[in-house]
Amino acid sequence: MAHSAPLPDAMPTNWVDRHAPQELRPWLKLGRFDRPTGIWLLMLPGWQGVALARAMEHALPWPMLLLKIFLGAALMRAAGCAYNDIVDRDVDAKVARTANRPIPAGEISVKQAWAFVVACCLVSLAILLTLPPLAVALGVGSLALVAAYPFMKRITWWPQAWLGLTFNWGALLGFAAATATLQPPAVLLYAAGLFWTLGYDTIYAIQDIEDDALAGVKSSARRLGGKAPQAVLGFYLVSLGLLLAVGVIARLSPAFYVLLAAYAALLIWQARQVRVDDGILALRLFRSNTWAGLILFVAIAAGLRLAAGV
Repeated sequence: MAHSAPLPDAMPTNWVDRHAPQELRPWLKLGRFDRPTGIWLLMLPGWQGVALARAMEHALPWPMLLLKIFLGAALMRAAGCAYNDIVDRDVDAKVARTANRPIPAGEISVKQAWAFVVACCLVSLAILLTLPPLAVALGVGSLALVAAYPFMKRITWWPQAWLGLTFNWGALLGFAAATATLQPPAVLLYAAGLFWTLGYDTIYAIQDIEDDALAGVKSSARRLGGKAPQAVLGFYLVSLGLLLAVGVIARLSPAFYVLLAAYAALLIWQARQVRVDDGILALRLFRSNTWAGLILFVAIAAGLRLAAGV
């Protein structure tokens, strides 16, 4: 049975509905600024990539570079959400959680939404062009992943894996922005992020299992069904294994492993708590990944590379 009321993710309790001017609310919602968790989850891999690059040089991240990544992530997430809504406008109208989004609700036209996408991309490009050429190339290359993502739910049961490829691209870009190079620890960090996203977005997709089935939309949560909690734990354990490899190859200090244990505890707690019949709990667990990503960022930044011979 479809949901008779919007799930908590769509409830009017956010800062946009409470404080933003009425005329700006549809635009802010188009870019999902009313739901900032996605900004953090797109930004944090970039911060982690910067932290890893700097830790390998026995230094802390540059605040200005972190600010650039934050602004770029916020803008590109807004552009990606608007693009996704343009592509999915017919599907969104059939799903309780998304039926009131600005395009299916008729508050913003498709032409206006395209203008929003272009504007966000242009400002983000201006920021990107201040980075080294390799980072610029990686930023431009990410557009292919972004463009393909809305179609994945029609093609594969694993659109969450494609989201992992897309959302964690910042790990490579952030590392390249700090060093103008790519090295094996950055690639391992990217792979770890992919499995992290596969876990947390499977949790998120639990909210839509019933409506996705009615709309014919595929997801890892639908594919896994009752096995989703065990699968999420498996995804998280693979991610943790890859992060351990990052620490070893990058020669990070013991501080990294101490804080990584806190990160691991939070992920394992999520996997043990999740239930496929509780969308409200799924949303709460999903949102806790903001803290998980911050803990990992601090762990990498604190794990300044050991001196040679240590």
